[in-house]
Amino acid sequence: MNQVIIACDFKNKEELNKFLLPFEGLNPFLKIGMEIFYKEGPELVKDLTNRGFHIFLDLKLHDIPNTVEKAMRNIASLNVDITNVHAAGGIKMMEAAKRGLEGSNTKLIAVTILTSLNDEMLKNELDIEKTVNDVVYDYASNAKKAGLDGIVCSPLEAPIAKELGLISVTPGIRLAGDAKGDQSRVTTPSDAKNLGSTYIVVGRSITGALDPVAAYKKCMEDFN
Repeated sequence: MNQVIIACDFKNKEELNKFLLPFEGLNPFLKIGMEIFYKEGPELVKDLTNRGFHIFLDLKLHDIPNTVEKAMRNIASLNVDITNVHAAGGIKMMEAAKRGLEGSNTKLIAVTILTSLNDEMLKNELDIEKTVNDVVYDYASNAKKAGLDGIVCSPLEAPIAKELGLISVTPGIRLAGDAKGDQSRVTTPSDAKNLGSTYIVVGRSITGALDPVAAYKKCMEDFN
């Protein structure tokens, strides 16, 4: 079954636990990102895994190889399903991250180009002349060389991951009719399925819905 990951971008654990109450028995896959992790820390992740939730710990590490390796050793102890680094840190940094996770079952993926960026922004703001598609291919190829399991990209680039034999975790998902928000490269769950996404990450279309459980089930239905 294809997996829908709910982006739990809440201020604190109280907000998160209130949101999760109606999901009892469903145990959805959760993305824990910077906002709530920097408030609640590793104890929140331990609590969620103990309660049976699958976790994508989305901290996007990007530093010198030695620092990233040591940080990953700490993440390895949390027993999350997936965590990530920025592919822009280079092959040596990604290899160091992989070493830090040795002995754990955590999948390691690399963020390619954020779904808030587009070709124009790459050129005008980041001095990158290549297209998003070309940069994602290059970064994904580096992730494969470093021994990673997959990449984070928009569903539009999921075919690249599939071509390289990598899993793809794809944010930038909106249900039909929902606002794009701060995302530039977005698709629906059904489009992501057709493009070959392994996992989709859905935030506001679920967390901001009048009936989050119904929205989650709709995403699951459309993605499977």
